[in-house]
Amino acid sequence: MNGVIVINKPTEFTSFDVVAVVRKTLHTKKVGHCGTLDPNATGVLPILIGRAAKAQDILPNHDKTYLASFRLGMVTDTLDIWGEVKTEEKTCVKKDELLKVLENFKGEIYQIPPMYSAIKIDGKRLYDLAREGKEVERAPRKITVYSLELLEFCEETQEGKLRASCSKGTYIRTLIDDIAKCVCVGGTMTSLIRECACGFSLESAISLEELKALAEAERAEERILSTESLFTSYKAVYISAPQAKRFANGGALEVSRIRDIPKLTDGEILRVKYPEKDFWALGKYSSAKNEIAVYKQFCDYTDVN
Repeated sequence: MNGVIVINKPTEFTSFDVVAVVRKTLHTKKVGHCGTLDPNATGVLPILIGRAAKAQDILPNHDKTYLASFRLGMVTDTLDIWGEVKTEEKTCVKKDELLKVLENFKGEIYQIPPMYSAIKIDGKRLYDLAREGKEVERAPRKITVYSLELLEFCEETQEGKLRASCSKGTYIRTLIDDIAKCVCVGGTMTSLIRECACGFSLESAISLEELKALAEAERAEERILSTESLFTSYKAVYISAPQAKRFANGGALEVSRIRDIPKLTDGEILRVKYPEKDFWALGKYSSAKNEIAVYKQFCDYTDVN
């Protein structure tokens, strides 16, 4: 069993908890995930199964879209509603003030990671240091916010909801905290749903309960997407059976011997596909050698008919 299954992660489950459930449900050992979600967050968690797990560190698309709720006037140690309240006050921020501030958080910006995060500094996780009551200096990290929209805001309750599409490494609770600081108040994230991740959306996701039911009916494979679905942004080249055998053994392919080759640029990553158009591997083009070398194999010699 190889491919991708998109899980709608429930609350109170870590991403590793989901991996463990999928591994047990599908009776397979090779299982990984794309993009950690906090235990209290829900939403899209792509799970890599079998040979697809080899793609975990080479995914071309790490962008995410989140739907987050927030409350102004409250600050917690974790920057979300599940942390210890540090300060709480009545605020009177206007919607127009927030809309104006949001413009400052679009595009490439710098963000300081929260203390309650899995980032390591000098070999220690920040959240471990935070639990010890320590706070250390963190270097700002460049992120990209592709779009940021205030969906609703109630001036009476000072609660609202926003949607953010952003690059890998973005902390939405930090984004909310920074936005709140720009209107001179505290802010806390009260819920988080990941709507899209790595090119997959909630529409293609299923719950763990649905997966278990499908597995019991021996129909789980109906919801497993191809490994190739992770790499649709790459161009495809089609190779013959002899070329597939050569590639499976680590041999590079001469571009002049490949039919219908698209225009390539040096260093470009390509989907290499077998005669029946099945996804075979990823290759990397060298203009100096005019060849495609193995970048990552997802099949082996025994798969060649």
